[in-house]
Amino acid sequence: MSTIQARIRETKTKGQVNDLRSKGSVPGIVYGGEQPNEKISITTKEIKNLINKENFLSNVISINLDGKEQKVLTRNIAFDTVTDEPIHFDLMRIVKGGKIILEIPVKFINNELSPGLKRGGVLNIVRRKVELRCPAENIPTELVVDLEGLDIGTSIKISSINLPENVMPTIQGRDFVIATVAAPTVVKEPEKPAETAEGEAAEGTEAAAEGGDKTSTDGEKVEGEKTKEEDKSSSDKK
Repeated sequence: MSTIQARIRETKTKGQVNDLRSKGSVPGIVYGGEQPNEKISITTKEIKNLINKENFLSNVISINLDGKEQKVLTRNIAFDTVTDEPIHFDLMRIVKGGKIILEIPVKFINNELSPGLKRGGVLNIVRRKVELRCPAENIPTELVVDLEGLDIGTSIKISSINLPENVMPTIQGRDFVIATVAAPTVVKEPEKPAETAEGEAAEGTEAAAEGGDKTSTDGEKVEGEKTKEEDKSSSDKK
C-alpha cells in the first residue's frame, strides 16, 4: 500500500484554488465516517503517479495528513477539458467495520495452459469488472481466473472464483458468467460470382461465327452465306 503526503488547505476563493494549482498542487476533499470533511491538497506529481497505477480506483491508499495516516479510496478525479491535467479529487475514508461497493477488475492467468485456447479457441470475456460488496478492511485489488485445463465450451461463472471472506457480488440469486472459452470462429469464403450475361452473349456469338450460318447485325450478308434472292436466281437459271 502506497502512502501519499497531503496538506490541509485553507483556500476559500476560486483565485486561491487556482493559485494552489499554479504552484504544482491539486485541491481535493476527504470525506466519510464520523469525521468532518477535510479540504486537502496533494502535489500534481503524486496525483499523476496514483492515476498511472493499475486499477487505481479500487486500490486502498494511505494519506499522511499532519502526521496522521488515513486509509482512503479514490472516488473521483476531475480533469481540465483543455490540458487534461488533474484539477480536483475526492477521497473516501475507509471506516473499520463498514462495507463498501466497488467494481473489482478480473484478471485471467495461464492462458497458455488452456487446451481450448491452444486448439484455436477464443476467450470470450463477458465481464471485465465485477461489482462487489466488501468489508472496508478486506477489499480485493482484483479477481483472478485461472484458465489452466479449461477446454472449449467451458463457462467460467462467479461461483468458480475464490472471493475473500465476507466479500460477495451485488448480483444475488444467479450464478452469472464471467467468461467462456468459445470455439474458433470459422470464416466462410465468398461464393464465386456467376458469369455475366455479357460474357455468355459473347461466347454465343463466337460459337455462331464458327458455324458460318449467321448474319451481321446490320442485315448484310456474311461471307460464305447465300441470301434468299441469290437462291431464287439460281433456281430460275436452271
